[in-house]
Amino acid sequence: MLFNSFSFLFFYLPIVLAGYFMLGRFGKPLLPAAWLAAASLFFYGYWDVRYLPLLLASITVNYLAGRLIGARTGPARKRVLVAALAANLCLLAYYKYANFFVDSVNALTTAAGAGGLPPLDIVLPIGISFFTFTQIAFLVDCYRGEVREYRFIHYVLFVSYFPHLIAGPVLHHREMMPQFADAANTHPHAGNFAIGLSIFVVGLAKKVLIADNLSPMAIPVFAAGAEPTLIEAWVGVLAYTFQLYFDFSGYSDMAIGLSRLFGVKLPLNFNSPYKAVNIAEFWRRWHMTLSRFLRDYLYIALGGSRRGLAMRYRNLMLTMLLGGLWHGAGWTFVIWGGLHGVYLVLQQAWQQRFGAATGRWWPPLFTFLAVMLAWIFFRAPDVHTAWDIVGALFGANGVSLPRGLETLAAPLARWGWQPAFDGIRWIQLAGPGLPVLLLAMLLAFRAPNTQEIFVHYEPCIEKIFHDGGVGRRAWHWRPTRRWSLGFAALFVACIFGMNRVTEFLYFQF
Repeated sequence: MLFNSFSFLFFYLPIVLAGYFMLGRFGKPLLPAAWLAAASLFFYGYWDVRYLPLLLASITVNYLAGRLIGARTGPARKRVLVAALAANLCLLAYYKYANFFVDSVNALTTAAGAGGLPPLDIVLPIGISFFTFTQIAFLVDCYRGEVREYRFIHYVLFVSYFPHLIAGPVLHHREMMPQFADAANTHPHAGNFAIGLSIFVVGLAKKVLIADNLSPMAIPVFAAGAEPTLIEAWVGVLAYTFQLYFDFSGYSDMAIGLSRLFGVKLPLNFNSPYKAVNIAEFWRRWHMTLSRFLRDYLYIALGGSRRGLAMRYRNLMLTMLLGGLWHGAGWTFVIWGGLHGVYLVLQQAWQQRFGAATGRWWPPLFTFLAVMLAWIFFRAPDVHTAWDIVGALFGANGVSLPRGLETLAAPLARWGWQPAFDGIRWIQLAGPGLPVLLLAMLLAFRAPNTQEIFVHYEPCIEKIFHDGGVGRRAWHWRPTRRWSLGFAALFVACIFGMNRVTEFLYFQF
């Protein structure tokens, strides 16, 4: 069941909301919490009921481990923590990385002329990376003495809460448990409905009207053996760069909007990352809760920046390599994470030597191009295809221009450049893709983001936004008839655009 599906919008969501607020009338917060937890488990089981017992077992084992850690003293606490962390990592390794290990071993044995291992018949449980990391953070915080609330129903809801379960954000117990226990959130509130539905519609539009219309331009370019020409490569890579942006941004908005309907605020997970002026800022804006997890539970645990430059650079590289592997089991993801590690090291070294870059236009441009280059490895089916696309960006596969530009042949020939005028094969068949790409670039670089539009109504947990001045006040959402009509029209446009329901790109992680 997808957020952008008719079954979710017109059946699942209304039923869950009605049951939640009807049970809230009894004045016992555990009843609506139990209903919402059961509905979230149904939501997960709807994908593949075979993995619902796996999720339930993971929740139960980690909850019991957390209680044991909180109750024990001395070395026993650490032994329970280590055992629980090992169990979580082994579960993740088996389902997500076992076949990657088999493929890597087979590549080596094939090169040596020996036989290989048979592939394992494993289907990746959806959302396993998110619910595993969420629970690892819970266990570590139990060990640190930072957990105060241990009600099982709230813990089940904390892990399985359907707005976040499939593609984030990575939740933290101290942000969510008090909200699940707050009786005020079990009563309907017109303001929460207005804000939540409006934010949800913004996210739905990003997914249905923008991201899904960019996909046809990206798919052919990233196909194995495609060999795109220069312009095709640039347009295809840009299309994927903004498809992923609006797909993930759309999901993040929908998750925040859905949760607000239940009176619960989620942490911010997406904050205009393509406006970043360096790679470190990019990671403070992209998948923010994952960045927080990697910083708090991996980078700092490795030593952070406390032991000199060399150790800082090592820790940055290790953190980003593991962050790449978190996203996917493949060498393309390892390279993607490694590239971002190199970017961060280069940025740190530059700032140590020259200070922060202060140019008005070139730091964000260079940051965007570096991120775009890394996305090629993130999206490509294999390393060979990724390198082929990188080469195509520099003309390695030749240049093909639209047939309508054939009059430029003679002037270009005088400069020694003789491109073919065979047309742009896939781009010409992409329908509205090119205008949508231009619109996407304009919105990503120049427009205020969703949190800035709803700044007066605190759409998420973080309070990091401000008014933005007179020039942007026209963008600020208000509960007025004009805004209501605009969002109603946008929702209708999304409904007509939902003729083909597509998954969110981050669901695969």
